Amino acid sequence: MNNDYKKALFAGGCFWCTQSAFADREGIITTTAGYTGGKQANPTYREVCDGNTGHYEALEITYDPGKISYKEVLKIYWQSIDPTDYQGQFHDRGSQYQTAIFYYDSEQKQLAEASKAQVAQLLQMPVRTEILPASTFYSAEDYHQDYHKTNALHYKSYCYLSGRDARLKELWADIGAQL
Repeated sequence: MNNDYKKALFAGGCFWCTQSAFADREGIITTTAGYTGGKQANPTYREVCDGNTGHYEALEITYDPGKISYKEVLKIYWQSIDPTDYQGQFHDRGSQYQTAIFYYDSEQKQLAEASKAQVAQLLQMPVRTEILPASTFYSAEDYHQDYHKTNALHYKSYCYLSGRDARLKELWADIGAQL
């Protein structure tokens, strides 16, 4: 990995959806769907879905800060989730689908906290997204990686039927540009 690249780590509900939000963005080098935040080493998808591992479905992002700032990465993240929902995201319910920003250093923590306050002000609602120190990240199984591309039809119907597309439009259409 290039020493100038940085990492970001987010939980945004379904990791397929979080990953698609960052796909093909200038400055995003790689995205990896996986699990973080729990105590169990090397969890499987089924174990995380059962909700007993303490892990979140998450996305690890490698980005080039010379092309995209962490503040811009946060903006993409916020607009890919419903930060007001504390029980999961859309029809995915449970702690494994809750939202969180995992920070790697004090600068990321400070920027995440400032952006969370800005989002709360813009939405005029409490923001339930947690800001937590990063912990071990485990890559998800291969079939989950780039699911929005490898299973595009299923992915698109999932986003539509889950209410994700409609809710994100409702939340961000009028205020997204203000982030």
